[in-house]
Amino acid sequence: MTDQPARYALYYAPEADTPLWRFGSSVVGYDAVTGEDQAIPDFAGALAERWPDLTAEPRKYGFHATLKAPFFLAVGVDEDALKVAIHRFAEKTPAVATIGLDVSPIGPFLALTPLGDANEINALASLVVNHFDAFRAPLSSSDRERRLKSPLTSRQTDYLDRFGYPYVHEEFRFHMTLTGPLHADDRGAMRTTLADAYQVGTAPGTLTIDRICLFRQETPAARFRIIDSVRLT
Repeated sequence: MTDQPARYALYYAPEADTPLWRFGSSVVGYDAVTGEDQAIPDFAGALAERWPDLTAEPRKYGFHATLKAPFFLAVGVDEDALKVAIHRFAEKTPAVATIGLDVSPIGPFLALTPLGDANEINALASLVVNHFDAFRAPLSSSDRERRLKSPLTSRQTDYLDRFGYPYVHEEFRFHMTLTGPLHADDRGAMRTTLADAYQVGTAPGTLTIDRICLFRQETPAARFRIIDSVRLT
C-alpha cells in the first residue's frame, strides 16, 4: 500500500482499433486501453524467450509518444480540472501529420520515429509542455537527483528544473518506444525483427497526430492506463 498520489501523462496514442495500436501493444506486451497483458508476438521468432525482458521498460507505460512526461498534479488541481483543460486545449489546436514512421535507435532503445520533417510535431509537443505545466507539481528533490544520474547537458538540466523533464523543446524528439535499453549485440536483430513486422502488420503510411490521451498511473508499481482521450481539430 502507498499514499503516494497518482501520476498523469499526456501522450499521443493511436486509436485502439488501428493496426498501429495493435502492433505497438503487441511489441511492448501490454494494452493500456484494456490494462491486459499481450502474448509474445509470433514475429518475435528466435527472440521470443527473451522478449519480455527486451521490452520491459516500455511495458510500464503502454505504447505511446510522449507529449508531456509523467507528473504529479499541483496543489489545488484535480483530475477533473485536468480533463477539462485537455478538452478545451484540443478545441483550438489542430492535428499535425508526419510523412511516416520508421524503426530506428534512440540511444540504446528502439522506437518508431518520424521520416522527414518533424517540425510541426515538435511544435505541438512544445505547446503541450508549456500549456499544461501549471498542472504539474514541482519535481521532488529525489526525482531530480534520479534524473541527474543520467548525463545531461546544461540546457537539459535547465529544462529539468523548469519543466520537470529534460527532453522538451529543442531537446525533444518524437518517438514511440518499442524496447528497453538493448545490448549492442541485440540491436541489429531486434531492429530487423521490428522493422519487418511493422511493414507487414501496419501498412505504413502518413501518421496524423490527431489526439491527446490522458494516461494515469495509480501507484508507483502500477502500469499506466488511458483514462481519457480527445481529438484535435
